[in-house]
Amino acid sequence: MSQNLQATTPGPDEVEMQIRGLMMDPVTNMPIVVLKDVGSDVVLPIWVGIFEANAIALELEKTATPRPMTHDLMRNMARNLNAAVRKVVVSELRDDTFYAIIWLEQAGETVAMDARPSDAIALALRWDCPIYVNRDVLENSRQAASGTQSVNADEMRRWLENLNDDEMGRYKM
Repeated sequence: MSQNLQATTPGPDEVEMQIRGLMMDPVTNMPIVVLKDVGSDVVLPIWVGIFEANAIALELEKTATPRPMTHDLMRNMARNLNAAVRKVVVSELRDDTFYAIIWLEQAGETVAMDARPSDAIALALRWDCPIYVNRDVLENSRQAASGTQSVNADEMRRWLENLNDDEMGRYKM
């Protein structure tokens, strides 16, 4: 697959996701971005920092800020350089850490940039571009959740899959 095509279309191992909600983990009191497969009920919780969660929440709520926030600055820089974010992909899960790639296109060239998933998601919201997760990441997150020391993570996944809109919280989509 050519790099230009790769930036604009999902790869064969990429699952399109949407933001199901943004909520606080009741145990750690850390924000969780909940991604949901657009074609099924599979969810992927990704724990993020407070500032990143705020950046995502501001865009979900379409709240304008008096000055550009970091992700707004990134969007504005890309636009002013005649680049466009085409998609973001949560590409890897390694040592309980998620990794993402931001796919940009400029002057017919494609650039893949390493990013934290929270930053990639915040930028994807500002560009209204698709969010994908690599199938291996979904499978590895399920395997990690079903491990003996991570029974709570598996219970959390089932709980997240069964939440209704009122329970999801204020940032449901």
